[in-house]
Amino acid sequence: MDAFSTKSLALQAQKKLLSKMASKATVAVFIDDTSSEVLDELYRATKEFTRSRKEAQKVLKNLVKVAVKLGVLLRGGQLGGEELALLQRFRQRARRLAMTAVSFHQVDFTFDRRVLAAALHECRDLLHQAVGAHLTAKSHGRINHVFGHLADCDFLAALYGPAEPYRSHLRRICEGLTRMLDEDSI
Repeated sequence: MDAFSTKSLALQAQKKLLSKMASKATVAVFIDDTSSEVLDELYRATKEFTRSRKEAQKVLKNLVKVAVKLGVLLRGGQLGGEELALLQRFRQRARRLAMTAVSFHQVDFTFDRRVLAAALHECRDLLHQAVGAHLTAKSHGRINHVFGHLADCDFLAALYGPAEPYRSHLRRICEGLTRMLDEDSI
């Protein structure tokens, strides 16, 4: 039997096309203003930490590519019941992670980088399980790259430290996360 499927071919084409278009202009079409502001601030903090515009762009581009591909999988109805349940757990855990990140910013002397790193690793693992065989090894590598950077304890320590410009970046990130939590968009 021939394994050709136009639906599968169309889905692959969408994922490939969207992964090639992951630029700031394209991102604006797929995400709201608040999310865009948070990602812009995350880019600035990453650029400051890595001292590399190229690496900061790579982290954010990988994040956007994974998010867009996940959106294509959801819209295409490609995820089964168990995968959707894992994705729901991922969303709940990401929401709790955002609340924890904001709380650590708002309440002095509560920051624990190990707690944030562990929560980020848990989110990464849930995402890997949810998308499983639907994404390529390269896309799974992108997930690892993004979460590896975000869960880097040195990055978290710098971000939550008292020094500028990190303090300003964190304040703006947390303001955006708070709006996203209030709007239930995370």
